[in-house]
Amino acid sequence: MERIAKVAESNPALGIVREAEGTTQLPSPRLGQEISVNYTQTRTVQTPRQMLERNRIVAGVSDPAVAGAYKMLRTQVLQRMKANGWSSLAVASASSGEGKSVTAINLAISIAKEVNHTVLLVDLDLRRPVIANYFGYEAPFGLRDYLLDDVPLTEMLFTPGINRLVILPGGKALADSSEFLTAPKMTRLAHELKDRYARRIVIYDMPPLLLADDMLAFSPNFDAALLVVQEGKTRKDQLQQAMEMLSGINVVGTVLNQADEGSTPYY
Repeated sequence: MERIAKVAESNPALGIVREAEGTTQLPSPRLGQEISVNYTQTRTVQTPRQMLERNRIVAGVSDPAVAGAYKMLRTQVLQRMKANGWSSLAVASASSGEGKSVTAINLAISIAKEVNHTVLLVDLDLRRPVIANYFGYEAPFGLRDYLLDDVPLTEMLFTPGINRLVILPGGKALADSSEFLTAPKMTRLAHELKDRYARRIVIYDMPPLLLADDMLAFSPNFDAALLVVQEGKTRKDQLQQAMEMLSGINVVGTVLNQADEGSTPYY
């Protein structure tokens, strides 16, 4: 498989457009009916294709093997979530640098391109929020500001110009984030994000399991988890420890990141 994990690089300033004010409540679509969203209080971030490609974001990568790999992941994840009536997914890894954020972004993009769903990608790695960086966007506010200062979510949501995909950035780093993730305010928000729109999938980019207790602290607020493992980096004992920590959580599967290409470019 094409190598899909890469650390975000520099963040040049981008043009940001605020669309017309107002809010839109999405109707409940029929199964198979394409959902098209007219964003209102959501900023649109135009990211140069070169940056997307450099950061291994599928929207900017021309290699069909990469898009195909994420389509396969999307199909398997959606099938398992649908079979269980789940609509929220946490993406985590055992340790840092294993590609969980890139996986969360690319899975979110792939699901958004599947016309039956909208996707909200939430950067919940509040100790090291990086989702916005992959799009070259320096978010003026993030989830941290909502939790600490009641800044409205409409001031921080943005879309990277992909229909049916909205991102809630983390903002500046927040120490002791697990305490905030268990607060009633965050619990109410998690339910609101999950239940507000029909056919919405919420994806949380979580901190590494072995470096913080955030994943376990927040686990009552999501339906299932996806574990990212990097070939040649994640040790067997780390994987075993991570799986033990996830023993009480619904795990839809694991992603082997930066895998050897093997016999075909698709697997």
